[in-house]
Amino acid sequence: MPNKVEYWLDLCDYDLETAKAMQKTKRYLYVGFMCHQVAEKALKAVIAEKTEEMPPKIHDLNKLAKQGDILKDFSEQQLDLTETLTPLQIEARYPEYKDKIAQTLNKDNCLKLIKETEDFLCWIKKRLEKLPEDTPKK
Repeated sequence: MPNKVEYWLDLCDYDLETAKAMQKTKRYLYVGFMCHQVAEKALKAVIAEKTEEMPPKIHDLNKLAKQGDILKDFSEQQLDLTETLTPLQIEARYPEYKDKIAQTLNKDNCLKLIKETEDFLCWIKKRLEKLPEDTPKK
């Protein structure tokens, strides 16, 4: 894998561990935020692999998946996950949304988010490993 892809995947692993640490300390809003970061960076690894360019500075997971040409391959569970995670990136940082989002995040919901995010990351990594080296770049 190119260094750009490894860069994004290394960040994913770090952020996933951070989400787990936030779970242990019951900082559930940050569990959601870090799970979003994992998914975002995994999708940016896909874009980096396909285009050999720096991914765009956007945070909408489905837009990133579309740009990486994998949205069409998402399962229903993955679509649900990206729709759940996308608002946690931006809206969780603003007071008018923060309390509302925090009410939806609890121990059980966050454990589920971490598990689904971890599964999503594994799925992305497997896809990246299977890409042939001579895959045409866009």
